[in-house]
Amino acid sequence: MNRKPSFIFDLDGVLVFTDRYHYQAWKQMADSIGCYFDEKINNRLRGVSRMASLDIILERADRKYTQEEKEKLAAQKNEIYRRLLSQMTPADVTDSVRKTLAALKKSGHKLAIGSSSKNTKFILQQVDLAAPFDAVSGGTNITHSKPDPEVFLKAAQFLGEDPADCVVIEDAYSGIDAAKAGGMFAIGIGDAAGYDKADWHIQDFSEIEKIAEELDRKAGF
Repeated sequence: MNRKPSFIFDLDGVLVFTDRYHYQAWKQMADSIGCYFDEKINNRLRGVSRMASLDIILERADRKYTQEEKEKLAAQKNEIYRRLLSQMTPADVTDSVRKTLAALKKSGHKLAIGSSSKNTKFILQQVDLAAPFDAVSGGTNITHSKPDPEVFLKAAQFLGEDPADCVVIEDAYSGIDAAKAGGMFAIGIGDAAGYDKADWHIQDFSEIEKIAEELDRKAGF
């Protein structure tokens, strides 16, 4: 790392927690077509795009669905999901997240979002968390979901930074894999805190500030 590092954050499971809304929306959609769906299946959808998630759910379906039918089902799920997301408020972001982001910005680090969610900007607006970020790479500007590194590479591009000078914060194994495939450093939090491919493993979001200070010292800042 030759420059002051930039930090790229996954959204769901890192900055905010929308898992329960995803599960409720997919459950309602699955129930509408009589397809079995439970929390174990839902866990397989972490970090996966909407259409890929639908394909996983439809593994239990009693018939094959056309692409047109799949698109309608995905739209149905997203309509339910966005309705549930409208319940979110700034209180859904912890003080630890807000304080850490503010500290990183104050010390001169660029910040970006790297999320497969097509609702990224809507969520940021709902929870009043758009301001700290210099760039947002979401599901609307990518064609490949994690573990493909596209979403993170786009974030680095939007920041004007070399991937080698970027650190990704992820809670999913597929996200860590995507970061490493893109030539970036990776911090594992939540479920990914125990993933050996991550460069750092943290339990609390505030620990990111110490990692940033360590990297700044090594880079001579």
